[in-house]
Amino acid sequence: MAEWYDSVWLNAYYAAKDVVARAAPSRLDEFVRSFDILKTNSGFATRHLPNVLGPEMLEHVRSVIRAVPKDKLELHEMQAFGRFVVHDIPEFSELQNSLVDQVSEWAGEPLEPSYNFLSLYTKMGVCDPHLDSPSAKWTLDLCIDQSDPWPIHVSQVVPWPDKSAPMGENWSASIKEDSALKFSANILNPGDAILFSGSSQWHYRDSLPRDGAKRHCDLLFMHFIPRGSAELVRPKNWPSLFDIPELASIPGLEGAF
Repeated sequence: MAEWYDSVWLNAYYAAKDVVARAAPSRLDEFVRSFDILKTNSGFATRHLPNVLGPEMLEHVRSVIRAVPKDKLELHEMQAFGRFVVHDIPEFSELQNSLVDQVSEWAGEPLEPSYNFLSLYTKMGVCDPHLDSPSAKWTLDLCIDQSDPWPIHVSQVVPWPDKSAPMGENWSASIKEDSALKFSANILNPGDAILFSGSSQWHYRDSLPRDGAKRHCDLLFMHFIPRGSAELVRPKNWPSLFDIPELASIPGLEGAF
């Protein structure tokens, strides 16, 4: 069983394959092929995109952030990531919608918005290696403000779905040290972005320096999915989508996103 952050979806997929193999074995190949749309071209390389947000739009985004009420800051990722998050702020959803055509061109396939969230990293900021669920197949990672440049390390595209990642006690270090993954460090300045395929590219950020300085990094993540895949990326839809009621028996299906 995969254990990294955002691995719930992948675990649900493996469990679903087992259920289909038992309940409807003649449809297993069909089930597996249905997810081909969520695979990423092995030739894709992370795109560094300077000045995606010009000065006026960057200041607008910052003004929206300053206006976020304190009680809207989600705390559930403070311990693991050292960050506050806020999902789907209307102004940012509007911005995401305006970028769909451009991001589709960069990604090389027609896309639609999935969701977005504001990530306000504190001095405790860190992001362990992980793969995203396919509801974040494509990520436009926008730098809004920062105390210092903070590299994000992104691997080459790996086969998806991949069950070969090490899952021992030191799995995180093993992933970082795996030369076959060919991690590259990407440094962003405010207004810059990178586009990568989070479900098929391992990515992480090392801890922000904890030297007493007041460190921070404000990022805006916009996630996109292949056009027409909105039902497929949500495991709770699989029992009805594939007309296999037995899929509803998978534990945690509702929470996998």
